[in-house]
Amino acid sequence: QVQLVESGGGLVQAGGSLRLSCAASISAFSVYDMGWYRQAPGKQRELVASSTSGGKTVYADSVKGRFTISRDNAKNTVYLQMNSLKSEDTAVYYCNAKAYFIGVNRDYWGQGTQVTVSS
Repeated sequence: QVQLVESGGGLVQAGGSLRLSCAASISAFSVYDMGWYRQAPGKQRELVASSTSGGKTVYADSVKGRFTISRDNAKNTVYLQMNSLKSEDTAVYYCNAKAYFIGVNRDYWGQGTQVTVSS
C-alpha cells in the first residue's frame, strides 16, 4: 500500500524557517515527479514546488527565492525547506507523487501537515 507521510509542520513566527519532509513508501521512487502543494482556508490547492524524476525543479512565483525542494532517492524522501516565512504561507501542505509507471498513471497524496505563520 502506497503511503506518503508528511512531517515538519508547525507554528513559526514570520521570518522564521521550517523544513517539511515527505517519506514515501513507493517502489521505484526515483521515477516519480514529487511535488508540494498547499491549501489555505477558503482557497484552492496550489502547487508550491515540484521536483521531476529528471531533476528539474519548479516553484510558484510566491515562494521563489524562499523555498527549496530537494529529494533523496535513496531514502524515498522529498523535502521542502521554507525560509523567510510569511503569514500568507499559512496553509496545509501536501506531498504528491506522480508517475506513469508500468502502464499505469499513478497519483498519490499525503494526509497533509499544517504550517501556521504568525505575524
